Amino acid sequence: MARLYSNENFPFPTVEELRKLGHEVLTTLESGRAGQRIPDDAVLEFANSAQRILITLNRKHFINLHKSNPDHFGIIVCTFDSNFGALAKRIDDALKTIAEPKGKLMRVNRPNQ
Repeated sequence: MARLYSNENFPFPTVEELRKLGHEVLTTLESGRAGQRIPDDAVLEFANSAQRILITLNRKHFINLHKSNPDHFGIIVCTFDSNFGALAKRIDDALKTIAEPKGKLMRVNRPNQ
């Protein structure tokens, strides 16, 4: 399964569901980097150095970072979904569709209601 790094704004219940699905997820809090207002480029740099795919709800900034520097370990940008289990399942499904996450930007969107 995938090695992931969840951005500070990412919902912890979804992290827990991803772990149940077998993914290894490191949170910003667990990495000792919470509450420090770390710039997005440094967040991505940390994920890269840890060889983890970044998961975030901060779509605009990380899409722009991907465009300016696609040399990263992988980025998953998500729309918010209060159904945390469904969000985790969509992330899991997206990860299963790619053989190599390096340099990839994956978009995981909440389905229209």
